[in-house]
Amino acid sequence: MTDTPTTGSPEPAPPTDDGASRPSPFPAVRPVHFSDPLRWLTAGWDDLRTHPRISLFFGACFVVAGASLWWTFLNNPAYLLALCGSFLLLGPFLCLGMYDVSRRRERGLQPTLASALSAWRTNFKGLGVTCTLLLVLEMLWSRSALVIFAVAFNTVPEAQSTLEMLVHPSNYGFLAAYFVVGCIFALLIFATTVVALPMLIDRNTDSIVAGITSFRATLSFPGPMLFWGLLIVLIVAISAVPLLLGIFISAPLLGHASWHAYRHIVEPPDEASGIKP
Repeated sequence: MTDTPTTGSPEPAPPTDDGASRPSPFPAVRPVHFSDPLRWLTAGWDDLRTHPRISLFFGACFVVAGASLWWTFLNNPAYLLALCGSFLLLGPFLCLGMYDVSRRRERGLQPTLASALSAWRTNFKGLGVTCTLLLVLEMLWSRSALVIFAVAFNTVPEAQSTLEMLVHPSNYGFLAAYFVVGCIFALLIFATTVVALPMLIDRNTDSIVAGITSFRATLSFPGPMLFWGLLIVLIVAISAVPLLLGIFISAPLLGHASWHAYRHIVEPPDEASGIKP
């Protein structure tokens, strides 16, 4: 009896692609400790000391921007919270020049003012999308500030009476709402940009990957990252007291330190192996 050959036997199914071998677009993030922000500031100071002319040029830009915002506040005090948001929006993009200086120094290249001013060209699309997102957040912050003023007061207060009005006991509810709204938007902007902007000019990635990586770093290590954010606020506040002149030094210092924060937190492409918990 001969065996009857089988016909039409199914071919072996091709292996399924479960994505395990596909590299993740998101780089891994390293652990952050409370002592790290102080090391970032030390490294930032070394960059500032090594290339003072370029760094202090951007420091002067911060002083001019701060003075312009203060002048606007004196004429339109209702925009106080919105002006703070504008400064937080403007600051990270002025820092692009400092990122370029720190990056070039790290790679053994000579930083120049021309390269620092054109740092945005390295990833124009990604930076443009991030700028649009931050602009929307700033507009929402501005509108929220105006709504709070409109609810709390019948008229917009004059600049010279604003501080006296804010410390009056009857306005503590207004201050609480003002503070909560400001913290929400400030934390959102911080979490969106803390490593996203230096990441965008350092590698060819998009704004979504950079923004999610920034959020992951903040959410993975909330204590040290919030400590870093509080240090930034404290340094800016102290340096702004003497007629904003301290910002001449503190702004480029924080810009360079932010670059070193990014280099510490986000693994470079040759070391990254996907998302790590």
